[in-house]
Amino acid sequence: MTDRDSALRGELAGRLRSARERAGLSQGQVASLLDMHRPTISQIEGCSRNVLAEELPRFADLYDVSVDWLLGRVDEESVIVRLAARGLEKLKANDRKKLLALLASLPEEGPR
Repeated sequence: MTDRDSALRGELAGRLRSARERAGLSQGQVASLLDMHRPTISQIEGCSRNVLAEELPRFADLYDVSVDWLLGRVDEESVIVRLAARGLEKLKANDRKKLLALLASLPEEGPR
């Protein structure tokens, strides 16, 4: 395995772990939902097992991210926005209004 391959594999493993944590799921829960063994999830996230091509879309669907994001082809900001929107849906209407008003009152960030 080349250094580049190793780096890409590590990035994928890190993104899978990050997406799982953001989804609020444990490795055991993911294993159960994907009909895998918990150690398999641990091995994938720890780079000691490759992710199979047919597994990638299953992870992406479960975590509500794109396969492209898992593979590092799109930026993380778009995923954060999607996850934040999902979190907003879970709030009570009054709490959502308060949060949106607070966000609207924040100054826009200038160029970096």
